[in-house]
Order: sequence, then C-alpha cells, then structure tokens
Amino acid sequence: MSKVCVFFGTGFEEIEALTVVDILRRQAIETLMVSVMEEKTVMGSHKIPVITDALIQEVDFDTVDVLVLPGGLAGTRNLESCAVLMEQVDAFVSAGKTVCAVCAAPSILGHRGHLKGKRAIAYPGFESHLEGADIIEEPAVRDGNIITGRGMGCSAEFALAILEYLTDKETAAAMAEKIVYMK
Repeated sequence: MSKVCVFFGTGFEEIEALTVVDILRRQAIETLMVSVMEEKTVMGSHKIPVITDALIQEVDFDTVDVLVLPGGLAGTRNLESCAVLMEQVDAFVSAGKTVCAVCAAPSILGHRGHLKGKRAIAYPGFESHLEGADIIEEPAVRDGNIITGRGMGCSAEFALAILEYLTDKETAAAMAEKIVYMK
C-alpha cells in the first residue's frame, strides 16, 4: 500500500491540495496532510484554515512513497523555504521516488534542476521557472517519477494522474466516473 504526503505552507491553494487528498483517500490510499509551518493549522490563500495531520518533523520519510507540492504563490514560497522538505524532494528525485507539483509549485522542481530533460507544466507565466523542461500544455503531465499540473482548474486531472500512477488506468477512470469528472 502506498503512502502519500501532501504538504501545506501558509498561502497554499486550497483546491489543489484538498482535491489530491480527497481523491486519494476515496481510493483508500494513505494520504497524510503535512504542515511545513510550526503548527498543524495552516491558512490557505483564500483564508480557509486547514488542520493538517502532522508537522513535517513528525514524518518518517522512509515510509513515504509520494510527495505532493500544491501551489499558491505564498504557499509555494513557504514550501521552497522549508529546508527539511527540500532535502526530501532532492532525496526522492535522486532515489527515483515520485514527486508531484501543481500550479506554481513545479517551479520548485525547476529551481532544483529536477526537470532537466523532462516533460512538465506549471501555471501560465511560470514556464520560465521549469529550467530545462520540455513544456507540455496539458492539465497534468507525467514523466517518469515526476507529475506536474497546470493549476487550480486542473486539480482533478492532476489528482487522477497521481491515482493512475499509484494504481492503474482503470482505477483512475473508475474514480473519474465516480466523481463525475468530465474532460
């Protein structure tokens, strides 16, 4: 069974973060909401507070299979300024483990050199931060162990891409039907 951590920094984009949590938990995939701030309650970019499951220092990363970085400009900055998270992002990419980022957050992967030679997408205007990537204008893009998403309006497709990666195409299609997702 896979274990996924979705990271929350003040100013995160609520729909991007919670759509992933919702869809993965509907499929009974262990999904932990993790605060990179100093408390479990994290304020979203639209002033919606979310109570996370854990603080980053409480996570045993040896038991985690996938890291998810939601966007939101301030949230992305808070994620990128978290040294512990950045160490884990680097370690996961180096080990071939999965890292997912949506909206502004793929810029983190670009800044760290993890998108060189990979297909990726980010929020319009953030493409220049995807250093070395082949920009693919799709709602969600998977290239090996990296999954990127375009933005809030693509949150369901991004979450379904993660689900498909963790399970299979049929399971993701069944979930899309269950949530009445329409392309």
